[in-house]
Amino acid sequence: MSIRTQLLKGLLDACVLSIIKEKEIYGYELSQKLLDSGLGNISEGTIYPVLLRLQKKELITSEMRESEIGPKRKYYFITESGIQALEEMTDEWNEIQGPITKLLNHIKFN
Repeated sequence: MSIRTQLLKGLLDACVLSIIKEKEIYGYELSQKLLDSGLGNISEGTIYPVLLRLQKKELITSEMRESEIGPKRKYYFITESGIQALEEMTDEWNEIQGPITKLLNHIKFN
């Protein structure tokens, strides 16, 4: 597993919640939003377990809806608990990202 993958794995829940908070979304559309954000191609094999985990924690819910083209799609919605969890994750990220960036950018390699 690459270093990027390991780092992203710890932050993916927050990224997914943030996207779903903006708008109800289905899985493929979510993967495109993550790609468009600059995170790279995150496989469905990564995204769907995250969605399932967030549902089990009751941070998101889902509903099957008709599609104008093709089969029904499962849309995901953030819950009130999900909004609170996202706020906590964002606060934690904001507290640690500055010191980590400072430390990593000031290390001198020989």
